[in-house]
Amino acid sequence: MDSWLQGCDASVLLQGNGTERSDPGNRSLGGFQVIDSAKRMLEIFCPGTVSCADVVALAARDAVAITGGPQLQIPTGRRDGRLSAAANVRPNIIDTTFTMNEMINIFTAKGLSLEDLVVLSGAHTIGSAHCSAFSDRFQEDSKGKLTLIDTSLDRNYANELMQRCPVDASASITVVNDPETSSSFDNQYYRNLVAHKGLFQSDSVLLDDKRTRNLVQDFANDQEKFFQSWSQSFLKLTSIGVKTGEEGEIRQSCSMTSG
Repeated sequence: MDSWLQGCDASVLLQGNGTERSDPGNRSLGGFQVIDSAKRMLEIFCPGTVSCADVVALAARDAVAITGGPQLQIPTGRRDGRLSAAANVRPNIIDTTFTMNEMINIFTAKGLSLEDLVVLSGAHTIGSAHCSAFSDRFQEDSKGKLTLIDTSLDRNYANELMQRCPVDASASITVVNDPETSSSFDNQYYRNLVAHKGLFQSDSVLLDDKRTRNLVQDFANDQEKFFQSWSQSFLKLTSIGVKTGEEGEIRQSCSMTSG
């Protein structure tokens, strides 16, 4: 999400060579047309008032609510950043191959807790990923077939993934993050983890690590607890590095700065 890089300032929406959006690490990001469409309408009815940063935060909130997740109020008044650099992407995003300690380091740097890490990972209950995002869990054998090397993954689920993403799979192929309820924001993600069906290595480690295992199991058993925790952690996420007052600007178009 936009918040991970320079704060919640819509810097990831800026287009151009060398911007955050151009970095391969952001290749899976989508929904830009939705944001642009909403911003165009806002500029018609209340020009220069609602920032792209607010549009992003509100769109993320509403996407959760529309798919069955909790509805919540979040503050507005964010301003848009003027800078966007691809060099900021890799040091600030979670890679799907990360260890627990690597993820903790990034979350801590953003002012987020270990509980926030587990809670916000629950966003993987919706969405999809390219095959390359979990290819480290398999290796190619001498016959050109994939074999499972990550023994923490359920074997039947692993077979499904290998069928969907063979060695010669197109780079455009995607797999849903949640094989059970991919269109619903619920606690199925955590139930998948308990069943050893986390798509990414960075998912599975939440169950494997004793520091987070109990919370994963709690959320798997209690959706309401997950929803309550999500509301708190999401509010923290959308408040990271917010620009206010004279900082930044209110863009007319989300893909380019106004000045």
